[in-house]
Parts: sequence; C-alpha cells; structure tokens
Amino acid sequence: MILYFADLLYPRKACAAASYLGAPVTLRPIDVEQDEHKSPAFLALNPNGLLPTLVDGPMIIWESNAILCHLGRKMRSDFWPTDERQVDVIRWLSWDAAGFGRYAGELYFQLHVLKRFNLGPADDAAVTHAREAFTACAEILDRHLAEHEWIVGTSPTAADFALGAPLPYADEIGLPLAAFPSMRRWHEQMNALPGWASPFDMPRHTRTSKREPS
Repeated sequence: MILYFADLLYPRKACAAASYLGAPVTLRPIDVEQDEHKSPAFLALNPNGLLPTLVDGPMIIWESNAILCHLGRKMRSDFWPTDERQVDVIRWLSWDAAGFGRYAGELYFQLHVLKRFNLGPADDAAVTHAREAFTACAEILDRHLAEHEWIVGTSPTAADFALGAPLPYADEIGLPLAAFPSMRRWHEQMNALPGWASPFDMPRHTRTSKREPS
C-alpha cells in the first residue's frame, strides 16, 4: 500500500492509524507548496486533489475516514469492528464529518493553514463561529467520554483517530480543552498510543522518494 500524505491535519490521522496498526504502508510525501497535489498524475489518483490518498493494489481510496476503516479491515483489527460496534463507529465518523471535525477543521484552516502558506489573514467571523460550534460539539463528546474510556467499546477504533485528529493542534488553534476534563483524559490516552504523537516518523525504508505517482 502507498499512502500519499503531507504533514497536515487530515493526512495526520491516516498516517497515525497506519503506524498504530503496523500496516504495511509506504508513505509518499506530496509537496503541496509546489502544487504537486494538483499535478495531472496525482489528480488521476484523486480528482479532488486532496490528501491523504491510499493506493492498495487496484483500489484507490480517498477521504481520511474511509482510509482509517480500510486500514483497520486490512489488518483485521477491532480498530474497524465487524460486530454491532461497526454501526456505532460509523455514527461517530458521520458526526465528526458533520460537526466536531468540520468546525475544528475550519479553525485549523483559519489559524494554521492560512499563516503557514502565506494565504492571508484569518477571517475573524469564521473563527468565532467555528469556535462556538466546536465548543457545542465538544460538550456532547465530553459527556460521552465521561462514561466511556474510548469512543466505542473498550479499545481505540477509527472513531477515536478521526475525532482525536485536531487535538494535537489545540493550543495553536485555540480548542478549549481546559473546559472539558474527559476530553483531556482521552487525549492523554491517545498520546500514549504507538504512532499517535509522531505519525510522520515512520521508518525510513517505508518512505519513497519524491516522484510522480504511479
């Protein structure tokens, strides 16, 4: 498997999952500053021109949450459960995409991406709205985590890796973790997992040199 990535929010969770699961994945860095993600060769893999993108033989998978599920299935891990928990994981992945992750992603874009790539100032109104909406979602998640060790079941699943993705950037983008003790406890658990804290530091032999996607 080849995982095309850059050191950004959504690729982070896919790389972290690959590392945590010990998946036989080769990381292929994409230089977004040089618009490599917009090259014809990359667009042939992912017409959205977005990262991450996973190639597994004839399968090409884009959307980070789908990649999480595929990696869990590939490794036959409870990371992607096959019993009734699977529906609950899908529920939380959907909730993440529609709310929690959506608003965290907006804060990440406004307060990290724009600055990092010199794309102009943040939109203060967008930041205020996203932070308020994220906080409302965080209240729901914190209540859930007050009664559950992990998002679903008794071990980490794709739901934890999806929902936890923005938390390493909390200080930079102003996520109000101080107000949510159960989320802080959960984040500390995530930081203790193999591969989570440093998802891009996979062994050198698992990386390809920069070349056109093939």
